[in-house]
Amino acid sequence: MRALNMVWVAIGGAGGAVLRYLVSGMAHSVFQRTALPVGTLTVNVLGCLIIGLLSGLAETHQLFTPQLRLLLLVGGLGSFTTFSTFGYEVFQLLRDGQFVPATTIVLLNVMIGLAAVWVGLVIARLI
Repeated sequence: MRALNMVWVAIGGAGGAVLRYLVSGMAHSVFQRTALPVGTLTVNVLGCLIIGLLSGLAETHQLFTPQLRLLLLVGGLGSFTTFSTFGYEVFQLLRDGQFVPATTIVLLNVMIGLAAVWVGLVIARLI
């Protein structure tokens, strides 16, 4: 059963990655005159909207089987944008009144993520 679950995630992941490529490209085509990375912004915001919608439907209407959740939420949105999962998890913490953990995880993701990018660049220059 675990192997079949990985197949669902892989199929969703392939679809999400292709969709990310297409949506990001379209956003850059529409907003050609900006220096901002609008493709990434677009997929992050759209991913957050979609995970909110799908999670809400899953919670309120029990519309998704466990396999469909793996396909759409873990695989599809996981490869489309991990920012959507991040946004959903932070929202859950805020909704549950966990303001300190929510703020902490936001700051840690941003600060450690940026530091990790810098460390990776430094390592790359040393190689």
